[in-house]
Amino acid sequence: MYKRSLKDWFKHLDFIVIDIVLLQLCFNISYWILVKFANMYKVDYYRHRAVLLLLCQIVVAFFASTYKNIIRRKRSDEFFSVIKYSLNVAFIYMATILSIGRSSRFSIWFFLLTFGSFIILAFVLHQLNKRRLFRKSSDGINGGKRSIVLFTSSGLVKRVLGELTDNSTYHDYFISGIVLFDDGEIDLNLDTEIPVFRNGEEALQRIARGWVDEILVYQPDDMRYPKETIDTLMDMGIVIHYSLDAFNSSEWGKIDIEKVGNYKVLTNSLNMAPIGQLILKRIMDIIGSVIGSIFTLLLTFIIGPLIYFTDKGPIFFVQERIGKNGKVFKMFKFRTMYMDAEERKKDLMQHNEFGSDFMFKMDDDPRILGSEKKNKKGEPKGIGNFLRNTSIDEFPQFFNVLIGNMSLVGTRPPTLDEWKRYDLHHRARMSVKPGITGMWQVSGRSDIKDFEEVVRLDKEYIENWSIFLDIKILIKTVLVVLKHEGAK
Repeated sequence: MYKRSLKDWFKHLDFIVIDIVLLQLCFNISYWILVKFANMYKVDYYRHRAVLLLLCQIVVAFFASTYKNIIRRKRSDEFFSVIKYSLNVAFIYMATILSIGRSSRFSIWFFLLTFGSFIILAFVLHQLNKRRLFRKSSDGINGGKRSIVLFTSSGLVKRVLGELTDNSTYHDYFISGIVLFDDGEIDLNLDTEIPVFRNGEEALQRIARGWVDEILVYQPDDMRYPKETIDTLMDMGIVIHYSLDAFNSSEWGKIDIEKVGNYKVLTNSLNMAPIGQLILKRIMDIIGSVIGSIFTLLLTFIIGPLIYFTDKGPIFFVQERIGKNGKVFKMFKFRTMYMDAEERKKDLMQHNEFGSDFMFKMDDDPRILGSEKKNKKGEPKGIGNFLRNTSIDEFPQFFNVLIGNMSLVGTRPPTLDEWKRYDLHHRARMSVKPGITGMWQVSGRSDIKDFEEVVRLDKEYIENWSIFLDIKILIKTVLVVLKHEGAK
């Protein structure tokens, strides 16, 4: 019987406990230095703050996948990961304090000292704990590790064995034998005493009579599935791990095993988001869209009459757009163009700054409401230009976020006409829910004229998505809007 390893944050409970105890210690140290040397937990205010910090850490550990691959991280990656973890905890901590209106006694020096000391000490203790685990894994073969026999081909064995026995990587197993499927030349060129056998009766007999906890089958792409061998190993009751060489190529993206109906399937995607982070993203969307929708209703009373009297017609612009995976939805915006804008677009395509049909943008677009009015510099100053330059026209999209067909952060949804002209690789940008803002918008969208660069930025967002990245983009979006950058 195979004991499945713990998943996600439970797998690294030792690191979680270290971080929880350490942050409490840093909180106490800050109290001793800045307040007085006494028992902090006897004071209601600080005791409540300590409990809040604990809850924030649990939320981050559960939702943010902070401890994923922690043992395999390089020192530089670990340092930035500790900073990222601290920023996540600090952000939730601050957001909670501000939302409950208990920030009157907040001290920025107390805050900085606590998290500054935590970042330094957490990095050091993480390295020490890793050293302990590495030292444990380098003990003799009877040091609590699993015995694994590797099945592969002569052409792959050198590379695979080298990766499995890499001393810089923590592992709780040792390779007790190698079995080759083919008759190719063996050139391990490694300092190893691991016995090597050809696939056959002798190898199977040795496995049946020896200490073998698990089998790792690493099959080359040009070899048929070794059904007879695997059936025999299954009859022995041995745990088998099966992998194709192609699975480990970066071109496969993220891989997981799932079920579709009654069929077990191998699933690969540009990225696979933990369910906890997706729940947190949706919570952020709901909170943000409720606040944004309230502002939208207030803005409607002010902006609505200005739009209507400039060009009689609806205040809101409703257009069918392409959402996640090609699903069509209706997107809302404040109307910034004249009613015949779509008809006039055909005559203006020659002025498209993108130089393609995938997106449309032009300077001094005559279709924008009031664009015929110019300031002293000759720049349009109509209500439509104002709404676009300040990004106020985007506010009604908070209704879309609240409904659920958009997110606060994502990729911009194309029109149906643009979608029909997409090349095959362009579709990748719509493999996530579209957003009000995104990587492209905070990267200087008015300066980007190449649609392939837009696709590259969107794909980069999808492949590296995390809650922390969404928060970073939201903060950048606020700064861009306040500086009046990016939108035209």
